[in-house]
Amino acid sequence: MKDRLHELEQIARRLDPDEGQRAEWRRAVDAHLQSFLSQLDRAPAYVPDFGPRDGLLARPFKDEPTSIDDALTILTREVERHGINPASARAFGYIPGGGIYAAALGDYLADVVNRYAGVLFASPGAARLERNTVGWLASLVGYPDTAGGDLTSGGSIANLSAIVTAREAHGVRCADLPRRVVYLTAHTHHSVHKALRIAGLEECVQRNVAMDSHGRMDAADLARCIAAHKHAGLLPWMVIATAGTTDLGAIDPLPRIADICRDHDLWLHVDAAYGGAFLLCEPGRRALAGIERSDSTIIDPHKGLFLPFGSGAVMVRERDKLAAANRYRANYMQDATAADGELSPADLSPEFTRPFRGLRLWLPLQLYGLAPFRAALEEKLLLARYFHERLGAIAGFEVGPQPELSVVSYRYVPSHGDADAFNRKLVEAVQRDGRVFISSTTLNGRFVLRLAVLQFRTHLEHVELALELLEHYARKLEQS
Repeated sequence: MKDRLHELEQIARRLDPDEGQRAEWRRAVDAHLQSFLSQLDRAPAYVPDFGPRDGLLARPFKDEPTSIDDALTILTREVERHGINPASARAFGYIPGGGIYAAALGDYLADVVNRYAGVLFASPGAARLERNTVGWLASLVGYPDTAGGDLTSGGSIANLSAIVTAREAHGVRCADLPRRVVYLTAHTHHSVHKALRIAGLEECVQRNVAMDSHGRMDAADLARCIAAHKHAGLLPWMVIATAGTTDLGAIDPLPRIADICRDHDLWLHVDAAYGGAFLLCEPGRRALAGIERSDSTIIDPHKGLFLPFGSGAVMVRERDKLAAANRYRANYMQDATAADGELSPADLSPEFTRPFRGLRLWLPLQLYGLAPFRAALEEKLLLARYFHERLGAIAGFEVGPQPELSVVSYRYVPSHGDADAFNRKLVEAVQRDGRVFISSTTLNGRFVLRLAVLQFRTHLEHVELALELLEHYARKLEQS
């Protein structure tokens, strides 16, 4: 047995490379990333090619190792070359992701040190770093010291966590579901509907409240719906408002909705996955007034705080309600009781095993300070308004509502033919060009184009290029 153990040990020790091997891999990865970053200005924002289905990525794993150079070559050819390049300053589709460099260093530190941040007993410093970081987000929302929250993998899990907390706080039980009413709009993000289903609330009455011409919830219609439902013997219990819809970047009238929720003792959840980070700059704070009166809210730092994908946060005004929905007890964890009743991140989350997510947000806030984030966010608001104003002045284009945040809806109205078909061709032409990436949506049955300005590298020159390409391809299609 000892001979076999020695034999296995020699092979297993490959998982703990020596300093020389680590340095070789690190130099190769750093050179690869420096090359990627140095070429970003010239690289396409979109390559409309799915790449080889049966390429090198499909090769089976082997017992013997591959060199770092060969592995990086595979990534270059088959991962980084095709589809959307979210790191590009010219990525304007959907809601662009971030990817600031310091966040990657935070992940590197977190992954190598590999502290377990879920339980205070295991790593008090890591747990407190995460708690203090999410506490900063809660203070940004305007919540009191009673608030608590959790860093999640994104808005979907954050919405699920908030909805489960609301369910428990309001004592919603299966027998009541057909009479329980949730209020939202047709522009509520699909992750909310998914969260309601996963949380066992699909049988609730889900009432789409009317919207105004800017895609915002009509507070008067909300009040009418609640009164009518109560009169009919139903049980209204939650309103889900949005601070930054995906289609239009619209912000529901939060102060008025908060008044209605207070009057009827309803839970107010605000999905601010996209819009919440704009609280950092003064124009955004004004636009989001009223969010501080919600019972729960979510923010995706991989959007407006420019972190890598996989960064979400849920905040609840009363952390005890979040804990009541998530706290657990297990005999094998009996040694891990926190001192002085401090809550661990796992007490406030559906996750137990979890990565040390906090460093990817904490380190950039330390290394950059808040000022560049504030400036970048205000810049994106102004760039969206600039695009809206400039495009509206180009003959043939019609623009949607003036942007409340950094999403602009628009379309071209051709002199003849079907406008929807024309705009499909227009978005396809711009995407094939590849220098900028834009996306589309359907609003009131019409095919509409969108421009979302949120990549931290995006500046005026990149918006100007988008305007130039849209006008160029619209004229070209008109003449064809």
